[in-house]
Amino acid sequence: MDIKELKEQTKLYTSTFGGLLSLSVAIGFLLRIIFLFNEQTEISFSFLDWIKIFGLGLINDICAGIVACFFMWLTLIFQFQSKYKKPFGYIIFGLIVIAFCYVAFCNTIFDEYGSVVPKIVRYFLLYKLISFGIRLFVPKMRKGWSMAVYYLTFFLYVVIITGNGIGEYLFWDEFGVRYNFIAVDYLIYTHEVIGNIFESYPIIPLFAILILISAAITYFMALRVKPLFDKFPSFKIKLLTTGIYFLSTIFSCVLLNFNTKLQSTDNVYVNELQSNGTFKFYTAFMNNELDYNRFYSTLPEREVFEILNKEYNSKGQNNQQSIKDSLSEIHKNIILITIESMSASYLEHYGNTENITPNLNKLIKESLIFNNIYATGNRTVRGLEAVTLCLPPSAGESIIKQPNNSNLFSTGKVLNEKGYTVQFLYGGDSYFDNMGKFFSGNGYEIIDKKKFAKEDITFSNIWGVCDEDMFNKALSVFNSDAEKGKPFFGHIMTVSNHRPFTYPENRIDIPADSKSRNGGIKYTDYAIGKFLDKARKQSWFENTIFIITADHCASSAGKTEIPLDKYHIPAIIYAPGFIKPQEIDSRVSQIDIMPTVFGLLHFSYDSYFYGKNIFSPDYKYRALVATYQNLGYWQNNILTVLSPVRKIEQFEVKQNNNYEFAISAKYKQDSIYIKKTIANYQSANHKINMNHTIKITRYASQCD
Repeated sequence: MDIKELKEQTKLYTSTFGGLLSLSVAIGFLLRIIFLFNEQTEISFSFLDWIKIFGLGLINDICAGIVACFFMWLTLIFQFQSKYKKPFGYIIFGLIVIAFCYVAFCNTIFDEYGSVVPKIVRYFLLYKLISFGIRLFVPKMRKGWSMAVYYLTFFLYVVIITGNGIGEYLFWDEFGVRYNFIAVDYLIYTHEVIGNIFESYPIIPLFAILILISAAITYFMALRVKPLFDKFPSFKIKLLTTGIYFLSTIFSCVLLNFNTKLQSTDNVYVNELQSNGTFKFYTAFMNNELDYNRFYSTLPEREVFEILNKEYNSKGQNNQQSIKDSLSEIHKNIILITIESMSASYLEHYGNTENITPNLNKLIKESLIFNNIYATGNRTVRGLEAVTLCLPPSAGESIIKQPNNSNLFSTGKVLNEKGYTVQFLYGGDSYFDNMGKFFSGNGYEIIDKKKFAKEDITFSNIWGVCDEDMFNKALSVFNSDAEKGKPFFGHIMTVSNHRPFTYPENRIDIPADSKSRNGGIKYTDYAIGKFLDKARKQSWFENTIFIITADHCASSAGKTEIPLDKYHIPAIIYAPGFIKPQEIDSRVSQIDIMPTVFGLLHFSYDSYFYGKNIFSPDYKYRALVATYQNLGYWQNNILTVLSPVRKIEQFEVKQNNNYEFAISAKYKQDSIYIKKTIANYQSANHKINMNHTIKITRYASQCD
């Protein structure tokens, strides 16, 4: 094959990818020019900086564009006529029919992930079924339909590229940077974000113009490539272009990652302008970090630590507290159960009338309970972070999912130093949400689904074994621990109260195939009741404290940015003969649970926790509640919320006896609560950045 023929056969590919890459590069260049004239941008660049901004910027845009063309490559590479010949065409069509029927009418892995995933998969397979069927059974439409699919795909690419340009402009106009974790967060709070966008910008006219421009670009592109559909490239050409594309993609990924090392200068604007927004979004999604000092209100460090030391009776710049108890330590076994998505409102004690937690309802009457306790966040990792590290929630993603999160000061560290066997028990794969790496890196032995024998599993779904199986495994583990003569701490994370809410048959009066939230709740309650009944028969029971709480509530949506009723969780401490039944009505935080348990056991230790023993004379009642980017501090009747771009809001909160809230904006802000809020979150993020215990100790000693 000569060069001329090679060019002819690859013209469809080169025209397509060339057109899309040219558009991406043009919009990237235009965005940099616009950003330079934005009022957020401070221009103070050297000649080398300008080279980086436009030279490396061009390279980054080309590389990101090559990677993004993957779906267009799929569209082109599978366009050939031989797949419609007998019997291959009918075999392919039959496989698509089977796949669609399976996804549409059976319970699949997509259903177990929940949300919109099953719908997306069903609609995609339905489209493939119709599309392939038309081309298979109506040969006259084959070429026209293939061209239509190509033009639609190209049009969608143009819409996304130009729409992303608009999105990047709006994001820079508000935050002065490329996409970061705030943009990722926008995908989570879609309803609120879309509402805000429609209220803030002329979206309908803007998108009308976007569609018209995209349609025009696609039309002119169609004129160029229409003649090329008369002859599809040969198999050899497809193989050659596939190899070239994959090598280009790998090289682009390597270069994009390498260029991030050149985006760490002291001039933030140089770093941001030379980067590619789409790749920045990807890295933000993977790293889940949000720089507190850059996006939130701050105070001088000296003032922060003065406030903190007064608030927590601590010293130094790391909230170091010396916890001393006059009584001898009691080294009872501790079993902490964090229940998946268990809102307080599901319990009869807090007004529920559906009797879906009969065992917990009974247990409440025999326990120390916290009536007014609030989760720090709305994800499992937030709850695990709260009871393990006892810190205010970090900006962006939980510490559990951040890098370099080992050797931190934790409940596990305190208990290891007291001679406890420390374990984290989870019915699923602890790889999920980085739980395994986090807990193993902080002194916990991991017991997850991989440690289960086949005979230990009677029922499981995508999230892991059912709660009964998990608790049975826990009993076996605790019996083995008790034989060693050491006290043990077992932190159990449940999974059954999670979509798809599947569990074994004939356990409760709600059918297992109903897949209802109430069923998931009642089954988990049943499993806890059965576990405690078996535990009471064990030799170690009388020497054990049981803590039962939630990781977070079942829902986090509300009319306010931090709807407090969606953070209200149960917390029960059960130790018959040791802890008297009692109700604590004062407001406390999820981060206070474990320090309070340590106080009940009269532990003496050096603490870096922000959580406190609520029975301590210097305890100040408050709650810390947060989303990914809104950080709240609630004390007395004032809720203070810190948000990116150094935004501060305060709300007056009225709470009735039924744990219902009336929240209204506060017209005159109270600076004392603003400073307390900033001090807590700024110092906590300062501590997170310091990371390892060695650094913590060294830094604290320097500040004494």
